[in-house]
Amino acid sequence: MVDAPEWLGVYLRGVAMGCADAVPGVSGGTIALITGIYERLIAAVTAIGPGRVRRVLTGVRPANLPDARAAFLEMDGPFLLVLGAGIGTAIVTVLRVVEHLLETAPVATFGFFFGLIAASAVVLRHEVDLSTPGRKGAALAGFLVAFLVSGYAAGALGDGLAVVFLAGALAVSAMVMPGVSGSLVLVILGQYERMTDALSTFTDAALGAVSGAGTDALVEAAPPVVVFCGGGIVGLFTVAHAVRRALAANRAATVAFLVSLIVGALRAPIVEVGRVLAETGSSWSAAAPRFGLAAVLGGAAVILLDRYAGAIEY
Repeated sequence: MVDAPEWLGVYLRGVAMGCADAVPGVSGGTIALITGIYERLIAAVTAIGPGRVRRVLTGVRPANLPDARAAFLEMDGPFLLVLGAGIGTAIVTVLRVVEHLLETAPVATFGFFFGLIAASAVVLRHEVDLSTPGRKGAALAGFLVAFLVSGYAAGALGDGLAVVFLAGALAVSAMVMPGVSGSLVLVILGQYERMTDALSTFTDAALGAVSGAGTDALVEAAPPVVVFCGGGIVGLFTVAHAVRRALAANRAATVAFLVSLIVGALRAPIVEVGRVLAETGSSWSAAAPRFGLAAVLGGAAVILLDRYAGAIEY
């Protein structure tokens, strides 16, 4: 029997992962690695399969309850539920703050994101080995993918639910990968602000429904969030598995691709600030000090986290 303090520790690790994944920069997978639960997380995720899920669902019949409970434990279900609760709590809370900051101080907010992303690439540089042409090619490919897609995807992809599904698949799969943040993927795809607004609207509608305001607003706000979560489930068991296989087959080239992806994504916050400045009639000369100071603060936050992580044994 697992005691309450251990589950509290798992929940708090989930909160830390959620905080990381809510902002572009540090990955929730990196936090899982730092706090010593990454291997357990990967083992639990990869243990989920159609057969076990079916066994859990058959537990609605009393006669099948023992087998359903066994299947749930085989997937380390209690761990995933508690961790997921922590992640969800943090994401909803942090994104409400981010939504406010994007409305009131977009230049500084994107500057902070720029610092987070840049420093993340810096602290991961020691993981990159470019000693072979293949690894150099992988690094170049990662940089070009992120650089070319950043600032272009929002207009090219549009705002349909299919785009939301794709964003969910890529972002959620990135959440369990050390180095790449799910929010960073959303920034690259031009969907970060949209999904931040959608989640906040859905949360408000859910709270309203609970307090007796009716469910009309909740039904109206649900589609993008539900579709995003659906894409996330698909991505978790397809894209994430593919990346894990790539890491197993050629870790050096895959890491070079992922870290270079972060470097290429530095274009995304700059493009977003350019869009904001164009809409407000302002200029980079006026915005640069705010952007630069916020970037320094974001970078410092990641550097401090990296130094703290280095003191943790796992």
